[in-house]
Amino acid sequence: MISYEELLAHFFRLHDPTQLDRQGPDVGDQYRSAVFFHDQAQREAALAAIAELTASRVFTRPVVTQVVPAAEWWRAEEYHQRYLEKRVGLSHRG
Repeated sequence: MISYEELLAHFFRLHDPTQLDRQGPDVGDQYRSAVFFHDQAQREAALAAIAELTASRVFTRPVVTQVVPAAEWWRAEEYHQRYLEKRVGLSHRG
């Protein structure tokens, strides 16, 4: 099982949290950088991760990741499932 803090660390390594409403060529608020939380401890962990990332100056632009309460969630369409395996041959090996 992965902790919330580990999940945050992976999240911030896997995308650019300084791009507002986009990731690379994909544009729109559905591509925004956002962290969802279920309780106050997760909210605080997310805010702490962003503060640490900002203080580290890894990025030259500000981190724009939103920290928002988790809401109802829908499973993505099948063509979005296991996207990296289907598109670039990557898979999770853990």
